[in-house]
Amino acid sequence: MSENILVVKDLHTSFFTDSGEVKAVNGINFQLEAGKTLGIVGESGSGKSVTAYSIMQILAETGRITSGEILYKGNDITKYDKKQMQGFRGKCCSIIFQDPMTSLNPVYTVGNQIMEAIRLHTEIPRRQAKERAVELLRLVGVNEPERRIKQYPFELSGGMRQRVMIAMALACEPDILIADEPTTALDVTIQAQILELMQDLQKKLGMAIIMVTHDLGVIASMCDEIIVMYGGKVCERGTADDIFYSPMHEYTKGLLRSIPSVNNMKERLVPIAGTPINLLNLPKGCAFCSRCDNAMKICLEEVPEELRVSPTHLAACWMNVRRMAEEGGAVIEQ
Repeated sequence: MSENILVVKDLHTSFFTDSGEVKAVNGINFQLEAGKTLGIVGESGSGKSVTAYSIMQILAETGRITSGEILYKGNDITKYDKKQMQGFRGKCCSIIFQDPMTSLNPVYTVGNQIMEAIRLHTEIPRRQAKERAVELLRLVGVNEPERRIKQYPFELSGGMRQRVMIAMALACEPDILIADEPTTALDVTIQAQILELMQDLQKKLGMAIIMVTHDLGVIASMCDEIIVMYGGKVCERGTADDIFYSPMHEYTKGLLRSIPSVNNMKERLVPIAGTPINLLNLPKGCAFCSRCDNAMKICLEEVPEELRVSPTHLAACWMNVRRMAEEGGAVIEQ
């Protein structure tokens, strides 16, 4: 049985603004096994990126983890001091951000930026760091790496810049790689190349990956488990087959209805009605209730608990309780 390299327990993260407390992450739980890939999906404002930033503890000044635990190899990193977190970032866990053009420093060569990441966490001399930078660029498929390390970010294409970001993230061979919307700014062909590259690197290096995205299609073929988030909570989790072929939450069903089907390109897409909830004023019951066509009275009053609908599949939706009651079956506890 694989060991959990990362365990998140009842994580709450809030942003304290002039308007009040924004509860961006509202009590989520998940485990990540060594060498596995976890996908976190949801629309903008669902809390998926804040979850990633909470793990790295790179929140904005107004943001703070208010409660919960983030266990890395059994150690709660929310209790780490500044120096311990500096050691954790890059060496134990790295992150790839959405837009490589804004993440890379425009006034330094890509070689200098990769070398800085290497020397920050190791004691190897500059010459060896340069050789390692060239090796990393070659590993991520950058052609002529000896020449590329002397170039500035603006001299590279979008796909090449993203490869440089991946090289920086892998500089110290971390156990966990967090990819926050790594293909958003890229065209479809380059997206496929970047995802294939990440899968190849995972096999070579044995690292675990957390893939954060709003695009279900991106993670369909590469994730061992998928978590669907809405309103700062996990509304459904399971394997790719569970999520794509047997969705058990009305929000997940809505996301799937909004994806074009290759089998029927003439079919009209059905968007999810309404707008995301206001995290400053969370509803009493289910967060998705106001946008759900099948909402019941209990949805307004009580927050649904996660129910196990199969050995690998959990969902937090009152429709499942109703369905089980109608079928005469007992509700399976979490």
